[in-house]
Amino acid sequence: MEEKNPVKILLVDDDIALREVLKTMLADFTVVEADNGKDAVELYKTVKPDIVLMDIVMPEKNGIDATREILELDPNAKILAITAYAKSKAKEMMDAGAKEVISKPIKKSELVQLIMQYVNN
Repeated sequence: MEEKNPVKILLVDDDIALREVLKTMLADFTVVEADNGKDAVELYKTVKPDIVLMDIVMPEKNGIDATREILELDPNAKILAITAYAKSKAKEMMDAGAKEVISKPIKKSELVQLIMQYVNN
């Protein structure tokens, strides 16, 4: 059995089908999941992931508010936004502190490359 990459990813999206697709793409990494921003903030505290993949539009707490809260806890947090929505939401997410906004659908090679780029810097 191959060893997993030691990079720990917090995957936050309310769409369970998309989370499953992303988990499959990221099978070489350790992936912890949350289905809303509120849970993401709580999990961030305990899991201490290397990187967060955060959807923008979710119930209970959206990705923009969750990003702000995580960055208050850890100003060095690396958060990449994932969205299928318009540029206005992408701009809000960048203003909240996300490092990058990735549009859905996502290619595995691009996603892995971005994760490694941010984890290694």
